Amino acid sequence: MSNIPILSPLFLLLVVLVLFLASSLKIIYEYQRAVVFQLGRFQRVKGPGLILVIPVLQRMARMDLRTVVHEVPSQDVISRDNVSVKVDAVLYFRIVDPEKAFIQVEDFFSATSKLAQTTLRAVLGKHDLDEMLSERSKINADIQAILDAQTEAWGIKVSVVEIRNIELTEDMVRAIAKQAEAERDRRAKVIHADAEFQAAQTLVNAAAILASAPGGMQLRYLQTLSEIGTEKNSTVIFPMPIDLIKPILQIIEKVADQH
Repeated sequence: MSNIPILSPLFLLLVVLVLFLASSLKIIYEYQRAVVFQLGRFQRVKGPGLILVIPVLQRMARMDLRTVVHEVPSQDVISRDNVSVKVDAVLYFRIVDPEKAFIQVEDFFSATSKLAQTTLRAVLGKHDLDEMLSERSKINADIQAILDAQTEAWGIKVSVVEIRNIELTEDMVRAIAKQAEAERDRRAKVIHADAEFQAAQTLVNAAAILASAPGGMQLRYLQTLSEIGTEKNSTVIFPMPIDLIKPILQIIEKVADQH
């Protein structure tokens, strides 16, 4: 019994002190913060770096401040014009107040995700399908503003919301294709009618110019005969302009009056 070493009280105290420090010292990374509670009450937010957490008396929770990229699950949305679509989105958010993010909400990630889903359905339901497809940037900004305002109480900052896909049913895809085809036909008819109008207007202007110039109609008539003569036609039928035979008709009328 005399050969068993006896540990001195100083050595035991030193061992206890080392174990105490090992369990008390915590390393908090640059992108983390420690929410420290003392006897169940919030004390302070610590970090980054080396911090001291007293065992038994204090507890801490690590909070990650980096931006979280969350894919919002596909949501069934009925637009304002009663079109059923499936929409999914990507959400970017981060913790700006670790105390609120840990104390004010039980699970900030789940709460933000659920809120994003309901807000996505609510905002898109106020828009027509055409607005969803053509004004996506504006809708993204509206959703982001609503989410950011509501998550502020949780210490969460929603920085970006991006709608990724808007899926239509096959019937709606066919209906949109028919609508686009009808719109192309309408534009083609409008362009054709406008071209006809411009051509008719040009002919009216040309006729007015020829009528105002003495001998203009005869010159145009002779030019047309020249163009016809250059073609390989065996028979040419053309109308006789009244301006060419009008002098002959006047002579015939004078001779008839004398007799």
